[in-house]
Amino acid sequence: MLRLVDPFVGAKDSYRSLVAEINAAGEERVPFTLDYPHENFAALVARLLGEARGIGIAPGWVPHSTYWLMEGDQVVGASSLRHRLTPKLRISGGHIGYSIRPSARGRGLGKAILKLTLVRAAHIGIESALLTCADANFASAAVIVANGGELEAKEYVAERGVVQRRYWVPTDS
Repeated sequence: MLRLVDPFVGAKDSYRSLVAEINAAGEERVPFTLDYPHENFAALVARLLGEARGIGIAPGWVPHSTYWLMEGDQVVGASSLRHRLTPKLRISGGHIGYSIRPSARGRGLGKAILKLTLVRAAHIGIESALLTCADANFASAAVIVANGGELEAKEYVAERGVVQRRYWVPTDS
């Protein structure tokens, strides 16, 4: 059974294995919260829960909620929901970032984590969420479209050195 949960200390080993698996695959850690130090796991969880309430946010950043996709007692994915957009996030980043651990891909979990995170976006008043992905990331583009995403634009983002797609996704899809 899949469920989207707030971070909790009891998921320490599974969360750490998710991060290790992404690192071993040589992939960029998405969402950005996967880059946070996790040696003191209770401190990580406190940080993530605080940032969702607007506590401890870096200058220029916005409140954001982190969620973990659980399959049984395993963390199989992570998402981050930014509560509002800055001009920079409108170009790259958008409202939601998500990933699925490499060993759990190909089973529809990307579609599921995005759908469940869109429900959370609706609960905080976001009617249409902006999602971005690299133009060459066909798997992510397919997940976004499967959740009702409408392509707004493709454009080169110099800061990232890639052509990026921007989609708007209704949160009630």
